[in-house]
Order: sequence, then structure tokens, then C-alpha cells
Amino acid sequence: MNIFGIGLPEMILIMLVALLIFGPKKLPEIGRSMGKAIKGFQDASREFESEFKREADRLEQTATIVDKPTAQPNPDVATPVAAAVATSSEETKEVTTASDA
Repeated sequence: MNIFGIGLPEMILIMLVALLIFGPKKLPEIGRSMGKAIKGFQDASREFESEFKREADRLEQTATIVDKPTAQPNPDVATPVAAAVATSSEETKEVTTASDA
């Protein structure tokens, strides 16, 4: 059994020293308060981790939205500028053809 790099003999020694220092009545209270502190730390750690994941997912979604390609213009649909250019070039062709004749 190896917990935090401490073997069973070391754990027994630590427990005996704690028992001698704090006494049999105080030791359960200290154990309870340490347990509550560790549980509070674990809860805070889980809260931080879930908040971090939520924020990372939110940033990933916004990056995906920004990276999406914009709508490409449909060549079958004439825009007013394209129609004006087409009309202008047809008129130029007519004028050029008429002057050549």
C-alpha cells in the first residue's frame, strides 16, 4: 500500500505521533475537518474544470462560426453591377461592329 509516496509503516508512525500529540478525543475531529477540507478542494477543482471546459467549448464554437466560409455569389443570378457591365460591353460590341462595317 503506497499513498502519496508513503508506505504502510510510515503511515502507522504518523498516526501514532498524531495520536500522542492530539489525544484520542481530538483526533476524530481533526480527521473530519481534514476530510471536509479535502472534499471542498475536490469540489472546487471539479467546478473549475467544468467551467474551463464550458469556456473552451464556447470559444471553439465561436471559432467554428468565424471560420465558416461566407456565401459565394451565384453566377446564375445577375447583380445590378454585373447587368450594367454586360449591357455596356454589348453596346461596345455593337458600336465597334457598326463602325467596322
